[in-house]
Amino acid sequence: MQLETDYIVVGSGIAGLWFAYTVSKTSKVMVLTKKGDSDSNTNYAQGGIAAAVGSDDSPRLHLEDTLNAGNGLCDIEASRIMVEEGPGLVRALKKLHIDFSTKAGAFELGIEGGHSKRRVVHAADTTGQAVENGLLGTVRSSRNATIMEQFFVIDLLIDDSGQCYGVIAFNREDNMFVEIHAKAIMLASGGLCWLYEHTTNPRIATGDGVAMAWRAGCEARDLEFVQFHPTSLFGATIDGRAFLISEAVRGEGGILKTPDGERFMTRYHKDAEMAPRDVVARSIYNELRTRRLDYVLLDLSSIPSERILERFPMIAETCRRFGLDITKEPIPVVPAAHYSVGGIKTDLWGRTSVKGIYASGECANTGVHGANRLASNSLLEALVFANRAAMATLEDNGRNPLKISKIPFQCCLKSIEDPSLINSLASSLRQTMWRFAGIVRSVSEMERGRARIAELVKELDALYPQGTFSPAIQELRNMLLVGDLILQSALKRKESRGLHYVEEYPSVLPEAGHTILKPD
Repeated sequence: MQLETDYIVVGSGIAGLWFAYTVSKTSKVMVLTKKGDSDSNTNYAQGGIAAAVGSDDSPRLHLEDTLNAGNGLCDIEASRIMVEEGPGLVRALKKLHIDFSTKAGAFELGIEGGHSKRRVVHAADTTGQAVENGLLGTVRSSRNATIMEQFFVIDLLIDDSGQCYGVIAFNREDNMFVEIHAKAIMLASGGLCWLYEHTTNPRIATGDGVAMAWRAGCEARDLEFVQFHPTSLFGATIDGRAFLISEAVRGEGGILKTPDGERFMTRYHKDAEMAPRDVVARSIYNELRTRRLDYVLLDLSSIPSERILERFPMIAETCRRFGLDITKEPIPVVPAAHYSVGGIKTDLWGRTSVKGIYASGECANTGVHGANRLASNSLLEALVFANRAAMATLEDNGRNPLKISKIPFQCCLKSIEDPSLINSLASSLRQTMWRFAGIVRSVSEMERGRARIAELVKELDALYPQGTFSPAIQELRNMLLVGDLILQSALKRKESRGLHYVEEYPSVLPEAGHTILKPD
């Protein structure tokens, strides 16, 4: 089956939906998502969107905080663009009937680690869900936009000149392969942290966009930088993912303590609980390892109960379901894999190294986060650079005729998948990544991690030779590829910077440099 459109979007988070909303004003666009339309990392974002919209704030101050968190590796021009263009786009979001929290007619602004001002625009503690629902409604209402659920994108189609002209996808609902041609493809497929045994990400975050971009010839940058959120709820999961306790809880006054009551972050950083995420996560990791603890405690006793319930209703209700009253008891927390700073290398307009392929959101790397993402900059980056990519695609491709392939894509479905075998291999990979590519790394363990992934690839190929397809098999192939790319990238960095800490190289090199991987 073949379809045609002007633009294809892979993914239905904030980046993909904003891109679709923008280009749909003048062009046809299809949004492909491998699950339901609201299944995305955006949907689980609690904290908010950082933007200098307060009367005491400015893009210059936001830029300073972003650069400080990035440990010398931020692309300054990309970061400047983000903080300057962000406030206007956040106001544009509000016009789409997204119910952000307000106070006296203005945005109610939160503060999180690494920020010098209150600048986190939020919708209580379910910001991502509010943004997702608002954008979905807007895109659905466009006559030029079509959201296609349960469409698993397998690979990008590249012509003889090296230009991308579409995708091959699998429609789960009718078990059919579909080839879709377009002028340009926006990869907005989200993150990759389901590769880790302990993660706040949903099961869909398997790095598909990075994997298919790599196979299409796109360069990847800084994949070693995986952010571990300092505070996920200990001992409880929801659909396999760790439940996130927002950084905003610490911004409101939450204090980290050991189980015997000692406040420890003051020993690690001058900003204590409000230090950047890499510092807080490594500090908790160190307390757990040296004291042989299962968890540390997040004490909310300094925050009035009424304020807790007003600001964090979803967190309070979820913890209550697990038997914890956070207005009376401290929260047991541990770090969990949360966000990929690295990704598909793009320029300031979302262009990748392959013509016709654009990327935005967590699967992309614009350089704004450097070696460590400042809290709540993720949704802002996705919004700003999806908007710029939309402008670029209209400029780059708006006057070009639609490219039509005459070569059919040959593929054969074999329904021989054994879910237990797939799950076993995926579990082994996730344990490998947690052990060998975690918060603190060593060269020898990273090398062991790559060797173990190579073994898992051989096991998968023996069970299901190349050419055998099911969504679960392809997803696992993507995970194995991306896991190896993360470790390759990590082994190339001979220093400890930001989110990447390696025991053999504990110091920071005098000059910051990016790690760029290029397909053969």
